[in-house]
Amino acid sequence: MKRLTSIGEFAAFQNRLSAARSPHIPTLVIPAGACGQASGANELIRAAKREIGHRQLEGRIRLRVTGCHGFCEMEPSVLVEPDRTFYPRVKPGAMARIVEATASGQVLGDLLFTDPATGVRVQKQDDVPFFRGQTRTLLSHMETTDPLRIESYVANGGYSAAIKVVERRDPRWVVNEVKASGLRGRGGAGFPTGLKWERLAQQRDGKGKFLVCNADEGDPGAYMDRSVLEGNPHSIIEGMIIGAYATGADTGIIYVRNEYPLAVKHLSIALAQARELGLVGRSILGTNFSFEIDLVKGAGAFVCGEETALIRSIEGKMGEPRQRPPFPIERGIDGKPTAINNVETWANIPLILRNGAEAFARTGTPGNSGTKIFSLVGKIRNTGLVEVTMGAAIQSIIHDIGGGPSGKARIKAVQTGGPSGGCIPAERFDLPIDYDSLAKAGSIMGSGGMIVMDENTCMVDIAKYFMSFLKDESCGKCFPCRKGTQRMHEILEDISKGQGTREQLELLEELAGAVKDTTMCGLGQTAPNPVLSTLHYFRREYLDHIERKRCPAGVCRDLISFSIGETCDGCHACVQVCPEGAIAGKKKQRHVIDPVKCVKCGACQSVCKSEAVFVA
Repeated sequence: MKRLTSIGEFAAFQNRLSAARSPHIPTLVIPAGACGQASGANELIRAAKREIGHRQLEGRIRLRVTGCHGFCEMEPSVLVEPDRTFYPRVKPGAMARIVEATASGQVLGDLLFTDPATGVRVQKQDDVPFFRGQTRTLLSHMETTDPLRIESYVANGGYSAAIKVVERRDPRWVVNEVKASGLRGRGGAGFPTGLKWERLAQQRDGKGKFLVCNADEGDPGAYMDRSVLEGNPHSIIEGMIIGAYATGADTGIIYVRNEYPLAVKHLSIALAQARELGLVGRSILGTNFSFEIDLVKGAGAFVCGEETALIRSIEGKMGEPRQRPPFPIERGIDGKPTAINNVETWANIPLILRNGAEAFARTGTPGNSGTKIFSLVGKIRNTGLVEVTMGAAIQSIIHDIGGGPSGKARIKAVQTGGPSGGCIPAERFDLPIDYDSLAKAGSIMGSGGMIVMDENTCMVDIAKYFMSFLKDESCGKCFPCRKGTQRMHEILEDISKGQGTREQLELLEELAGAVKDTTMCGLGQTAPNPVLSTLHYFRREYLDHIERKRCPAGVCRDLISFSIGETCDGCHACVQVCPEGAIAGKKKQRHVIDPVKCVKCGACQSVCKSEAVFVA
């Protein structure tokens, strides 16, 4: 790839690539993010290449491999452009038919998505309920970009926002545009991005400044940042270039967890391509503007998502938070001024500078502009990544986009914000998704994890699970977090075993408040949220465990027993899966569970087709 030495050369390069695009040529788009590859996308890609080559259709059909499109539940899938025909859960053997039908302009009705609510087959992706209710800006770019080819990104207008900024030669204007957009950091508390940049720009730059992309996404069930890194890594690079020009930073660092091998691979390739083209490094496109970006892999500690712990990890030290002030803006990496934003925040920057701050601010609600990506997982029919305007109601995400519960049990609650978030009950699903509303409800936005729970979920068990995670992930530096999370987990353990008391319940609430108020960093300050929110909304469940020695959801093993009812048809399925041989009975006759041998694993209930296994 030839290095571009001027802005004029880049403009000519981009014009050539844009002119070469042929939007009318049918294109098979195969999403191959981590979820797609795990479901078999690579086999589809090989099959598509084989069929196109075998039929000599290279000039008549194109193939584009992209990152995740969001509907992970339906992977591997194929999107046919320009008609946007959507084929979900495609088998490799079906690719021959898809290639043939695409070449002749036909649609394969039997492979289309079937709306479970109506039973009607839907052709266009935009008409599928999962996609129809979204406002896709960042995710829509994942469909048009091959993450391994910088030409693909540039042809779609990529790096034009960075060029616009450099040509204007007014860093202050860039900061003001970001401030006017109302963009708030998408990684946690929602601090205004433009204000952070303004403060960094005001720092004396004699020693150099750092910009950091925090890609240490450690929340269980969250994978928004990973998917953006895999599917559109150049958007992060371009966003950081713009941020560097605006603030006077000379070095950028992308801190990504090592557990994201595909994201690391795509980032490494994208950085190498950007350097080779002259968009990163010394004298970018022949100007006096220089900015280098390095990739640093983290070891996977949850606490390193906290910015001061992340800085120590980058410096090669143990990832522990430090007291603030001084804030990273004043003294960060190697003592130099440092600004940190997460992946989704950086990915929004090129869109703001390309389309204008006013356009971005019009989306969402006052004080919460733009869109937000959520990972929708749990007891929900449609799992995947969803992008909605800030201020959208939880109800619309769970039921309209998510399709409601995955089984017969009704949805009970949703947890937002990862392990440090709170659980919001179904009766409050009219709540708008924004930073302030969630905080008032006892939760947080976090990076965007959204875990859906149904009536078979025990809220005491949920609080215990997340407290177990948080106590293990606490760095242990400050006493309230180290011992507070441990003690809260111990009390929850007692309650789940039926050994809890009302006095312990009061102690648990008091302890949660103390940890929230006295810990040093964001991990400890938000760690009590699962406890406080479940106590607030689901106190009756806690009292059932304490007073009635009963788990209403049938989850806590010490408080439940299994039995087989009269509807048992004696199919013997439960006998075959019981690990302890606790079920007896002849075929076609009602079976019986020995309570002494039963370890309450629930395997029998999961395989019983006659719904004869009961939990009491």
